[in-house]
Amino acid sequence: MKGMSVIVRKVSQLLSAMIFVFGMYIITHGHIMPGGGFTGGVLLACAFIVIILARGHDYLQLTRKRETTSLFESLSALLILLLAFSGLFAGSMFFFNNWLPKGEPGQLLSAGNIPIYSLLIGIKVAATLFTIFLALTIYKEEVSQ
Repeated sequence: MKGMSVIVRKVSQLLSAMIFVFGMYIITHGHIMPGGGFTGGVLLACAFIVIILARGHDYLQLTRKRETTSLFESLSALLILLLAFSGLFAGSMFFFNNWLPKGEPGQLLSAGNIPIYSLLIGIKVAATLFTIFLALTIYKEEVSQ
């Protein structure tokens, strides 16, 4: 049996779900309050890291899917660039907040393109931190075997 005791695994399961939901909350409300993509992305990565630390890396079968986190990193960076260039394609400036309605200040949908940037940055940061964690733990074990 890999991982830690039953108590630690159950607590980590509950804790990681709460961390994940809080990370998504921070990402989606980043344009209204302090926080945003980077902070929420760190929390999302921590949610997965807590599960792996408690249950072992075999739980998520990460050794066979090492390219997945790198794919999320690359795709989110590409989408951020495409969204940034959409301002130029619309005849305005780079990173111009132009094609979504602005809404009312203080509301959830009140910032045009900025919530999309926040979501993409959150995915990028989460994938990057998770990849770094995997590189420091799981991939090292595979090389030494």
